Amino acid sequence: MTTLSPLLEKFRVHLEDEKGASPHTVRNYLIDLVDYERYLVERMKLSLLAGSHAAIRGYLGTLSVDHAPASRARRLASIKSFYKYLVRQKLLPASPAKLVKSPKLPKALPKVLPVEEVFALLDVHDLKTVLGLRDKAILELLYGGGLRISELCDLDLLAVDRSGRIVRVMGKGSKERLVPVNAQAIRSLEAYLARRGELLAEPKPNQAPEAIFLNFRGGRLTPRSIRRHLDAHVLKCALARKVSPHALRHSFATHLLGGGADIRSIQELLGHASLSTTQRYTHVSWEQLQQVYDAAHPRA
Repeated sequence: MTTLSPLLEKFRVHLEDEKGASPHTVRNYLIDLVDYERYLVERMKLSLLAGSHAAIRGYLGTLSVDHAPASRARRLASIKSFYKYLVRQKLLPASPAKLVKSPKLPKALPKVLPVEEVFALLDVHDLKTVLGLRDKAILELLYGGGLRISELCDLDLLAVDRSGRIVRVMGKGSKERLVPVNAQAIRSLEAYLARRGELLAEPKPNQAPEAIFLNFRGGRLTPRSIRRHLDAHVLKCALARKVSPHALRHSFATHLLGGGADIRSIQELLGHASLSTTQRYTHVSWEQLQQVYDAAHPRA
């Protein structure tokens, strides 16, 4: 990250101290805004305070060739949040971004794995090695608790009540929630923890003895590393699809709904502030829909 201009530095402090945004969220906001500021200064000869409706639309237009609609929408959301902050601080009378329309986004359903594919993925690991035990415990918790990958990476040893099968998670906006997990996830976690000390046996820089999930050097595991390991396990399973850690969270929610859980409970488990967000995660498969139709419609 480059040195921030004074206004962006104030916005960073606002995001971290007042909004309680995660480091990942703060970083994404600032990357977007630094790029927008560069456009204003270099192309338009304007400051951030002098940004206009037309300038913002011009900036988004420069992104239309190389950026997908979702990426452009995220950039605009960052700009809108920044200008709303400036208005609240009485640095601007009104937001120039308020009436800028977001690009239309395709309404794609989240990717969900069938139960048998999830089980295959959970059982593919080499349980003779500490790293194999670690990866199995990771996937069991992602699917068993519906955790975000960032939440899982941030888990410390004291966050898990193994006897009560409860995980204390720090979610978005620094909101804490308690997540129940199944017995198999706890057994997998205990098997890994029994050998976790091997990863700390040789002192190395940047070790994180308080973290649950460690890399081979004893440091806290990162989301990028987990994605890379997951890709390798998907290849071993020969699954005919790309599987992301978030797909396990989608699958967790959808499988719970299919098993009879109510959507309000699923919202609490996922840590969603809005029920509409949960509804997007929990879609009914075509086969289930067909069965309901055949069973309920008088002419079926």
